[in-house]
Amino acid sequence: MNQVKTGNLIRLFRTQHGLTQKQLAERLNVSDKAVSKWELGNGCPDVSLLSELAEIFEIDVHVLLTGEINLNESEKGDMKKLSFYVCKKCGNIITSTSDANVSCCGDKLSPIEPVMTDDSEKLNVQDIGGEWFVSSDHEMTKEHYISFVAYLSDNSVMLFKQYPEWNLQFTMPLYRTGRLVWYCTKHGLFCQDLKDYCK
Repeated sequence: MNQVKTGNLIRLFRTQHGLTQKQLAERLNVSDKAVSKWELGNGCPDVSLLSELAEIFEIDVHVLLTGEINLNESEKGDMKKLSFYVCKKCGNIITSTSDANVSCCGDKLSPIEPVMTDDSEKLNVQDIGGEWFVSSDHEMTKEHYISFVAYLSDNSVMLFKQYPEWNLQFTMPLYRTGRLVWYCTKHGLFCQDLKDYCK
């Protein structure tokens, strides 16, 4: 931890949240002199205070540890570039439109790259009079199932959570463009384009 960089960030976030040094100190049960010392770069908060500081400032602890704010401007808002992160322990699904530091259940997660499917692995997509009916014959046991299907376009995303021992089927609006992305608990992330089903 670079105490000068971290101190500058503490001052920045404190003022953004409209707190005086004394008010921040009271919330952390430390002296206002301690806060002043941090902001001047003459010391760092105790490790035990970092999560509480991050909560007050509504930031990730990693920002305080590195002393840097990394703004992701390049891919902001492009849903077709959405990254998926899946926790192997609890099944949590996390998404991001740009690079992110993601962790769950104590593990750091990496984004999963989708693989374009061949005809034998594709989800069944059928026009049922103004809606897409999506289904699959994929195994849906507790050990091996599709945990979610997502629809992605340039500016929107819809996520359909799936459960083991249930048939995979749902309806969605009949979009002519976009992509379906789904996650198999054994084989990973797959995708297919909806344009293949449009006449």
